[in-house]
Amino acid sequence: MSKEIKVLVVDDSAVVRKVFKEELSRHKGITVIDTAPDPYVAREKIVRLKPDVITLDIEMTRMDGITFLKKLMKYYPLPVIIVSSLSTKGSQLAMEALAIGALEVMAKPNEAYSVGDVSIQLAEKIRAVHGVKFTRNGENRSLNTRTKDAAIYQAKTAHNVIAIGASTGGTKAITTVLTQIPRNTPGIVVVQHMPAQFTSAFAQRLNELCQIRVKEAENGDPVTPGTALIAPGNYHMVLKSRGTGYCVQIKTGPLVHYQRPAVDILFRSTARAAGARALGVILTGMGKDGAQGLLEMKNEGAVTIAQDKNSSVVYGMPKEARMIGAVDYVEDINNIAGRVRSILNNCSCMTYAKGGV
Repeated sequence: MSKEIKVLVVDDSAVVRKVFKEELSRHKGITVIDTAPDPYVAREKIVRLKPDVITLDIEMTRMDGITFLKKLMKYYPLPVIIVSSLSTKGSQLAMEALAIGALEVMAKPNEAYSVGDVSIQLAEKIRAVHGVKFTRNGENRSLNTRTKDAAIYQAKTAHNVIAIGASTGGTKAITTVLTQIPRNTPGIVVVQHMPAQFTSAFAQRLNELCQIRVKEAENGDPVTPGTALIAPGNYHMVLKSRGTGYCVQIKTGPLVHYQRPAVDILFRSTARAAGARALGVILTGMGKDGAQGLLEMKNEGAVTIAQDKNSSVVYGMPKEARMIGAVDYVEDINNIAGRVRSILNNCSCMTYAKGGV
């Protein structure tokens, strides 16, 4: 039998603590060993009970979650999932928590996310982050990196598009890639598994760090060179042809692989709309969302890249993509942007870039 995953729930709401303990106990392989109303109580229980995973609220009394997370990552790093309110402040703090070292962010149950839905997703995320190893040296070295403009001399940049998909650990991975992308890169469309409002805060943070413009996508937005569009939480994003270029359609619909937005929805639409003029990138994440869509992109002539195992927080999505033959190139996260630039620089048409390593 597999070992039970020990979880500590840290939240100043007695109701949330009670609900999470009851709901998570329904999921096989997960045990809530205790709860804590604030970081001071949590600190003692972490040392005594040695949990495998912590769920953490960030807006608490006595000591806020951000301060506690900084101390935790410095002295006792372990997998942390942020469970926060859908407020603007909560979303901004969640982005800060991810930059510090939290692995996932989730919204507390509300009118958009039922207790049942949240518990299912939280259980999946707990399983995904369990066992993640931490290295404190250089953990955030890519977050404030800006590169000099590399000369991408694609004559038909406007006709090309880059599609990126990620899940667990993806906020840092996407940050690492996009901060190394120069302004004259083809338009980029991105799906990161993340709840509504958090995606807006994520896009804003990226826009401050990157040379390119980054924004949360809105229905009908054009896909233009030097711009990255982030799919809004709780909506799927579809790439559409429009004239000689592309735009995005933002729509609701069923969950795909328990996700909305789903990477497969974006990748499949990119295969149909852009074919060989596309470049697909699948990054760290649990499950297999995006693998089949990436294969469809490759079959239509697109060049495809996957993050390697060693640099992935969770080697799920890239592994699935490789297993079904959807990947041309496998790269460390710090080398993916360079690979993208190389493909664009060396090929007048992406179709001729095939034949990976």
